[in-house]
Amino acid sequence: MENQTNLEEKSEVPTSTVTDPFSNQEYLQRKLYFLLEHLKKMHSDLPEQYQMRISYDLLAGLANSLLNDTIFEIVKGLMEIQHVTEAHLMQVREKVENDHQLEVKQWESKIQDPEELEHIIALMKIKHGKNMKETDMKLVLHLDQKVKDQQSTLEKAGVPGFYVTDNPKEINIQMYLLDFILRLSRIKFESNK
Repeated sequence: MENQTNLEEKSEVPTSTVTDPFSNQEYLQRKLYFLLEHLKKMHSDLPEQYQMRISYDLLAGLANSLLNDTIFEIVKGLMEIQHVTEAHLMQVREKVENDHQLEVKQWESKIQDPEELEHIIALMKIKHGKNMKETDMKLVLHLDQKVKDQQSTLEKAGVPGFYVTDNPKEINIQMYLLDFILRLSRIKFESNK
């Protein structure tokens, strides 16, 4: 019986020696101040019209949401998706331009009469212009939807200042907030300071 009690005592792991810096209140407080100080500095570098629209409370809420690195990872992921989307949309636009050029070359090889060719090319320019305008509108709508998706994702993740909006001024503020987040993601927080 005595041996059994002795074994039980030896197998226990003392919980006081296990330290998790993320559950440490002092660590979180230092990190919060660190983030907030950097945010205030970035905020002070903004044009005055945007400084007035981004309150201290918004900065404090943003700093608090960044205590966990999850938001940094979400923003980086959204940026990667945006870059891939933009590259794809550029390819779509280039394909339409290439198709237009190919169509002109096909007509040039078929039509021998210069006046008839000139007339056909003039009609194609009108058609291609309308087609390119429609393509550009579709691409802009696609990008607008991507912005709304990003706003929604960040809002659902609990990032202050983010919500779905079409208001250009509000979108500019959100772009500054995203810039802040990206810049903070590149700054290393030293927990031992």
